[in-house]
Amino acid sequence: MKQFIIIFLLLFFGIAANSQVVKVINQETGEPLDLVMITSNKSQTYITTNSKGQVDISIFENAEIIIFRLLGFSAVEKSYSELKTDNFAVSLTPANVSMDEVVVSASRWNQISSSVPSKVSTISQKNISLSNPQTAADLLSVSGKVFIQKSQQGGGSPMIRGFATNRLLYVIDGVRMNTAIFRAGNIQNVISLDPFAMENTEVLFGPGSVIYGSDAIGGVMNFQTLIPEISATDEPFVTGKFITRYSSANNEKTGHFDISIGSKKWAMLSSFSSFDFDDLKMGSYGPEEYLRPFYVQRIDSLDVVVTNIDQKIQKISGYSQINMMQKIRFKPNNKWDFQYGVHYSETSDYSRYDRHIRYKNGLPRYGEWDYGPQIWMMNNLLISNNANIFLYDQMNIRIAHQYFEESRISRDFNKNDRETRIEKVDAYSVNFDFIKTIGNKNIVFYGAEFIQNDVNSKGINTDISTGISVTGPSRYPQSQWNSYGIYLTDKFSVSEKFIIQAAVRYNHFILDASFDTTFYPFPFTNANINDGKLTGSGGFVYKPNKKLIFSMNLATAFRSPNVDDMGKVFDSEPGSVIIPNPDLDAEYAYNGEITMAKMFGKFLKIDITGYYTLLQNALVRRDYTLNGLDSIIYDGTMSKVQAVQNAAEANVYGVQTGFELVLPYHFSLTSDFNYQKGEEELDDGTTSPSRHAPPWFGNTKLIYSYGLLTLQFYSVYSGEKSFEEMPEEEIGKDYMYAIDKNGNPYSPSWYTLNFKALCSISENFSVSAGVENITDQRYRPYSSGIVAPGRNVVLSLKAKF
Repeated sequence: MKQFIIIFLLLFFGIAANSQVVKVINQETGEPLDLVMITSNKSQTYITTNSKGQVDISIFENAEIIIFRLLGFSAVEKSYSELKTDNFAVSLTPANVSMDEVVVSASRWNQISSSVPSKVSTISQKNISLSNPQTAADLLSVSGKVFIQKSQQGGGSPMIRGFATNRLLYVIDGVRMNTAIFRAGNIQNVISLDPFAMENTEVLFGPGSVIYGSDAIGGVMNFQTLIPEISATDEPFVTGKFITRYSSANNEKTGHFDISIGSKKWAMLSSFSSFDFDDLKMGSYGPEEYLRPFYVQRIDSLDVVVTNIDQKIQKISGYSQINMMQKIRFKPNNKWDFQYGVHYSETSDYSRYDRHIRYKNGLPRYGEWDYGPQIWMMNNLLISNNANIFLYDQMNIRIAHQYFEESRISRDFNKNDRETRIEKVDAYSVNFDFIKTIGNKNIVFYGAEFIQNDVNSKGINTDISTGISVTGPSRYPQSQWNSYGIYLTDKFSVSEKFIIQAAVRYNHFILDASFDTTFYPFPFTNANINDGKLTGSGGFVYKPNKKLIFSMNLATAFRSPNVDDMGKVFDSEPGSVIIPNPDLDAEYAYNGEITMAKMFGKFLKIDITGYYTLLQNALVRRDYTLNGLDSIIYDGTMSKVQAVQNAAEANVYGVQTGFELVLPYHFSLTSDFNYQKGEEELDDGTTSPSRHAPPWFGNTKLIYSYGLLTLQFYSVYSGEKSFEEMPEEEIGKDYMYAIDKNGNPYSPSWYTLNFKALCSISENFSVSAGVENITDQRYRPYSSGIVAPGRNVVLSLKAKF
C-alpha cells in the first residue's frame, strides 16, 4: 500500500526533469501563433501554443514525427532532432485551402476533419475578429452554414439542416446547455454566451446523439471558451486584451476585457463583457409591411398608441447584457490538468418584438410582452489525465452545475391584469470520456453521462391598478428530468486511405412531474415517463490521394420528451391553448449523408454534402380534449384545446456545398450554399413544408489578406418562401411577413452587400471596421419577428498584451 501511494504521488505531482520551449510564428508576418495544435504520430496526446506562440514540447522528446497544425496554415512535420537543429523555432505558412482541420465535436476529442465521416465546420478566431458578431447567434451565422431566426433583437435561434430549437444541441466547454424546458418554439438561450470569450467554435452537422445523447438530431454547436495559459518558461506569463465596439444600426456600445496570468503550474483567467443595444433600425428599401408605424406607451395609467416618428426604428427592441467568466487551472505535470470555471450571464428585460406587432380589432394585442432577465450561470470542473494505461490513454471528467432563470411578462392592451411566469432550472451533469489506442489501427472512444434537471415554475398575477399580486398558474409542473447514457465508438484504419468508424449508445431517461390542479382541472396530478433508446452510427472515409476525400455516414438520433413537451400550459396563438400530455414517447431520427471534398492543386477546394433525415414519432401540437372538452376558457378567451403528441412523421433532405479559391496578389474567393427541403405530416394526413427548413441561403466572400491587413467584401443572401411553400404553422402569422399580390403572406428573397477591414497597427493594437448592408436593404429573415438591421457602420478597437 505504501509503495502504491508513493507511485501515485510521483505520478500526480511529478515534474518533467527538463523543459524545452518551442516557438511557432507566422512565416509571412513574424507574429507568434496562438492555439497551434502539436501532436506526434505515436500518441493521441496534444499540446497547444500560448498567445506568444510558445509551449513546452518536452513531452515529445525523441519523437520521430511531430505535427504542427493551425486553421488557415499549412501543417508542418518535423522530428524532435530537427527541431533541436532549428533551435526549436517553427514557421507556419498561411494557406487558404486545406483538407485538414482540427475538430473536437465529432468525438469530444481532437481529430483531423479529413478522418471524420461527419461534416464539421470550424469558425476561426480571425474570422470572428473580422466579422465582429454582436452575439453568439450572429457568431454562428459567420460560418455561412447556419441560418439564424430572431423573434426579437435579444434573440437568435439557429436552424441547421431543417431542424431547430430542442432538436439541436448546444455544448459549452464540453457541457450540454439544453435543459428540460427547451421548447419546440424559437429559443434564445445562445445569446447567454459571450462571443468575445470564445477560443474555438464548431458546428457538427447531422445526428450527434451517439456522443451527446438527447436532442442532437439536426446538429451540435460546440463552444470552447478561453482557457488559462500555463507559462512555458520560468517567468510568469501574462496576456490579455481589451476590445471596444460601436455599431450604428442599434447604437451599440460594447466593451470587453480579459486577462490570463500563468506560472509553470498555475494559471488564472478573468473575462468581462458589457453589451448595450438601443432600438434596432431597419433598412430603407423593402416591404412596407415591415415598417413600425406606431407603438404602445403607458401614459397616466393608460396604454396609448403613439405614432412612431421614424417608422424604421423598431421601438422597444433594445436591451443590455453582461457576461463574466473566471477560470483557474492547475497543471502539475504533463499527465494531469485541472480546470475550474465559473460563467455568469444576465440580460436586462427585453421585449418580444413579434408579440408587439400583433393586432386585435385594429389595436395592438398587448400592452406589455417582455422577457424578464435571462440568467445563466455555470460551474464546471474538468479533470484531464494522460496516462497511457490499460484502460485509457487519455481521460476527461467533467462535473458541472448550471442555473437557468427566465420569465415572461404579458398584459393585454389597456387591461390591468399582468401575468408573470418565472422558470428556474438547476442542471447537474457528470461526463466521463476516454480514448484508447489499440495496436496501430484502432482508436476507441467511450464514456458515460449522468444528467439531472430540477424544474421550478411559478406564476404571479398582478393588478397593476392596485399593485396587488396573487399566485397564478405556473407554465410548467414542478418536475425532475434525468438522463443516463453510455457510449462506445471504434475508429479502424484499414489503411492510410480507408477509415471505418462505428458507434453505439444506450440512453435511459426519466421524467417525473407534479401538477397543480388549482387553476386547471387536469385529470391527473402526477405523471411519469421512464424509457430508453438505443442509437448508433456507422461510416467511412476514403482518401484515394491527399487531394480527394469521400465519406459516408449513417446515423440515428433521438430526443426524449422533456418538461416543455409534457407539462406546459400556454397560449400558442390567439384562440388556442396547449395543455399537458403525459403519454409521450421519444422522437427518433434516421439520417444518411455523403460528402466529397476535392482539392485542385493548391488553389481550389470544393466540397459538397448531400443528406436525408427521416423523423418518426415527431412531437407536434395537435387538437386534444380536457375532460371531454375540446375548448376551454384561457386568459379570458374561449380557446381550442391542443397538446403535444407523437402524431407525425417528418423528413428533410438537402445539399451543403462550398468552395475556396486562391487568387493572385493575395486575393481569395469563398462561398457557401445551403439548400434544404422538409415536409411534416399534418393532423388530417396531408403534409406541410417544415417550419424549420428555411429557404436556400449562403454567402460569398472576396478576401484580400497580406501581412497585417485583411479586407473582405462579401454578400449574404437567402431565397424566397412563397405562400405555396409556407408551412401551415406560419401562414397564420401574417403580421410577420410581406404580402404578395394575392394578399397572402410570404417571405421575400433578400441579399446584403458588406465590407469589412482588419488592420494590425502594431503587435499590440488592431482596428476592425466595416459597413454592413451597404445598400440599406429592408429584409426580415424567414420566420423572424424582428426586421434585420439596415445600413450599419461598425468600428472596433482591440488592444492586447
